[in-house]
Amino acid sequence: MELVSEWVSYDAPGGPVSAYLARPRPASGPLPAILVIQEVWGVDAHIEDVTERIASSGYLALASDLYSSGGGRPPALAAERVEATKAFLNTIPAEQWAAVLGDEARRAQELGKLPGEEREQVGETLGTLFGGMRDMDRYVRALRAAVPFLRSHPACGERAIGSVGFCLGGGLSALLACEEPELAAAAVFYGSSPSAEQVASIGCPLRGFYGHDDPRIVAGLPAFEAALRDAGAGYELRIYPGTGHAFFNDTRPSYRPEASRDAWGRMLAFFADTLDGVATVRAEQALAG
Repeated sequence: MELVSEWVSYDAPGGPVSAYLARPRPASGPLPAILVIQEVWGVDAHIEDVTERIASSGYLALASDLYSSGGGRPPALAAERVEATKAFLNTIPAEQWAAVLGDEARRAQELGKLPGEEREQVGETLGTLFGGMRDMDRYVRALRAAVPFLRSHPACGERAIGSVGFCLGGGLSALLACEEPELAAAAVFYGSSPSAEQVASIGCPLRGFYGHDDPRIVAGLPAFEAALRDAGAGYELRIYPGTGHAFFNDTRPSYRPEASRDAWGRMLAFFADTLDGVATVRAEQALAG
């Protein structure tokens, strides 16, 4: 099987959004589509790889670069600077990230280990990624605009559309399930949970995958589960023991193959049930012709 992948652009309320699009070729007809929603790092090599893996499973897959919305990425979020910032954080144990990001003196101490220009650039990028850059409403609008774009794509047509997101994107996948009536299914990998008021309007089934050793995210799950239950949503939330945040990202020290394997298989089965609509027959029916 050959994959066709390309960078495309679609219109959104805040301005054009760049996106990475992948699909299998050949395909016997229109394909269901899945929105792949980025981590805080943007549409990097890992998210491109996940998009291609989903396309290889028989879907039209689209990863919107949410930082491109509204005039393109600012210099602080240029790909090479994000990679340098990611490398810097990889030198710090994950359980200390919150302390480093939340304490200005501690952050300055860690940044002081870098050479001058790199120290300034990484510091600026850290502030942009984890400070005031996040605009969840704008991101949701950009993702909702991707739905009619996919509907108009000849490889999708009127097939169902789902979403899966990771970290920042996990929270956005859950929000999209609450706000986009055309969404048929949503998967969440270690994303923050929406409020009960937001969940009350959820319109599709949801699956969530979390690491137990991710206290900030796990703390919100009991309320999230209660809200999903009250809303009558079809849901399942799985928490993996001995596993932390970003366990699915195989480019990071946080990667855990056992949890990743289980979550990936369950996610694909979930989308097969909710998006594919492929009919099967019993063995005796097949033998009967």
